[in-house]
Amino acid sequence: MSVQFVFISRVDFSYSWRLKMYMVESKEGAIACMLFALFFLGTWPALLTLLERRGRLPQHTYLDYSITNFLAALIIALTLGEIGESSYDHPNFRQQLYQDNWASVMFAMAGGIVLSLGNLSTQYAFAFVGLSVTEVITASITVVIGSTVNYFLDDKINRAEVLFPGVACFLIAVCLGSAVHSSNAADNKAKLQSLPADAVKGLKTTDVPSFSDLESSDYLSRKAKAGSANYLVELENRRSIKVFGKSTLIGLSLTFFAGACFSLFSPAFNLATNDQWHTLKEGVPHLAVYTAFFYFSVSCFVLGVTLNIIFLYQPILNLPKTTFKAYLNDWNGRGWALLAGFLCGFGNGLQFMGGQAAGYAAADAVQALPLVSTFWAILLFGEYRRSSKKTYSLLVSMLVMFAVAVVVLMASAGHRKESKVAKSIEQ
Repeated sequence: MSVQFVFISRVDFSYSWRLKMYMVESKEGAIACMLFALFFLGTWPALLTLLERRGRLPQHTYLDYSITNFLAALIIALTLGEIGESSYDHPNFRQQLYQDNWASVMFAMAGGIVLSLGNLSTQYAFAFVGLSVTEVITASITVVIGSTVNYFLDDKINRAEVLFPGVACFLIAVCLGSAVHSSNAADNKAKLQSLPADAVKGLKTTDVPSFSDLESSDYLSRKAKAGSANYLVELENRRSIKVFGKSTLIGLSLTFFAGACFSLFSPAFNLATNDQWHTLKEGVPHLAVYTAFFYFSVSCFVLGVTLNIIFLYQPILNLPKTTFKAYLNDWNGRGWALLAGFLCGFGNGLQFMGGQAAGYAAADAVQALPLVSTFWAILLFGEYRRSSKKTYSLLVSMLVMFAVAVVVLMASAGHRKESKVAKSIEQ
């Protein structure tokens, strides 16, 4: 016998207090988690892009981001992971740290490693390919591969007749996104050809505006209009990653590599929490979503910090060398980088909470985050300003297809059956 407490809300976040920690159990609660995750995960890339375009070195930004990204997981584990009584069969976060569950821990940490590699790659891809197109390609690869794998790992709890049409919508959106990128690139090329050759080739990078300059009303009144040829030149002058004259294959390679990494982290997390391959010893409880997320974030943090400390002294893509001391003293934009880490951390946590309740294939609906990222790209960075009618029509078509895709994937949400161990405890 168990006592069910329900929050008084239109969304049913119900949980059992006896021998259980807090868990999202209803389909409505899972969908609410996915919607919040969609907003958070679509916003943090815009903040990293904003800082890069303002001239902050990506190594400095990613180190700040990594700190709060890990803190978010720790906060979730020490709050939601500690609610309720604890027993061997239903342990809380701290008790699970001492159980013999290393097989599942390894899956969780593997998921964190591929996510860290993917996030690090996209940070550089944003400069070469653009925020919107990068998100479209990576999200679509994630859904096509990751959702299909999760569907079978979750014992087909999602409705296939709904899920796979949603995946098809993402594929169509990929094609539209590629067309948007091609059309917008042609528009930008035409704009730059209208300028004298010296204005483009003779870029001066010595007069890069500071953060205080960029935020002053005087600078804002003097800056070039978004989308104009002069705007593109000014952007190249002040940004930290220089892209003029470099092959677009660099950005596309980074983007497809990131998409492949993103397609693997959710299935790895699924295996960590549900042990579909039966790697745990008999009687050892599955990792709770909060414990798995903690280990997931530990590996993500360690790899991200290690690589970026190396990049301080051995930078890639012709970025300037810096030092750890210079990083510590770089407070320009640090608040935005820390906020980005919190948004990503809580967004991932909410995605996993929703996936544990409704199926990780359905939770991949948060990969419609290009809807949010494109909004910020247009609002903050002026992407697609003064573009052709062809570009605008393709852009609208892409966003509509993504909107349809997220609705369809959420509609495929199922309900995970309670484990046999849990049932025996209830009785």
